[in-house]
Amino acid sequence: MKRIFTLTSLAILSAVILVSCTRGRGDYGYDEDYWLTKERGVVVFSDSYCPYYVVETAYGYTVIEALSGYTPYEGAIIYGELSGIGVRDVYNYSSQRVIRGDVVDYWLSYFDAQNLIDDLCYYGYKGEKRTITKNGAGHPGTPKNK
Repeated sequence: MKRIFTLTSLAILSAVILVSCTRGRGDYGYDEDYWLTKERGVVVFSDSYCPYYVVETAYGYTVIEALSGYTPYEGAIIYGELSGIGVRDVYNYSSQRVIRGDVVDYWLSYFDAQNLIDDLCYYGYKGEKRTITKNGAGHPGTPKNK
């Protein structure tokens, strides 16, 4: 009798554990229907040397810092909460993936978005102009080649 009770209890416990283990995909995962209800934007600036990219939305331009190590290409269509500052997930419809980004500023004019990208990508914190060369010189704090 003990053996039947033990085996039955073990089988029920195993079934409960296996049924409760589902493959979670985060809060929203890749549920495309959810993402397509969010604000739509098109990437208009992306640079492999800069972690920031610019997205054109219906309300203006949004500057986003790529935090997931993946910067979308120019022309990519993305969906998400693009009208608010902060870290958030956005859905890259073109590559079918959810990426994490930090919205730096939003509802900018084209001119303001260009200036912000210049400040973030190409100028150091002290306002020094950074240039990229083959040996890495030109960055603030590195000696310049003569």
